[in-house]
Amino acid sequence: QVQLVESGGGSVQTGGSLRLSCTASGGTFSMYAMGWFRQAPGKEREFVAAISRSGTTTTNADSVKGRFTISRDNAKNTVYLQMDSLKPEDTAVYYCAAQKGGFWRRNYGVDYWGKGTLVTVSS
Repeated sequence: QVQLVESGGGSVQTGGSLRLSCTASGGTFSMYAMGWFRQAPGKEREFVAAISRSGTTTTNADSVKGRFTISRDNAKNTVYLQMDSLKPEDTAVYYCAAQKGGFWRRNYGVDYWGKGTLVTVSS
């Protein structure tokens, strides 16, 4: 059983930056591709970014390309989401996710979810 704990959320003004962290425990972190999702009020949860278990391959949603960067440190069992040029529409609860395997497969399910961290971007 893998536990995922997110941190780093908060309030920021438009154009600002935040870095989210997600630390895993209870499993072999390097066996999992990792992803970030978000859910805005009244909307469905959506994919944001993912990274392969080796860290060599990443993929981003079109809405965050050029602004968000996902990375991981397998020695620290942690995945990061650097968010720059934040917009009010980025306001959401951000969730960390783990999927067993080498590369994130968007049509496969998530094996483990974190509980989320709230990001609020004000105009």
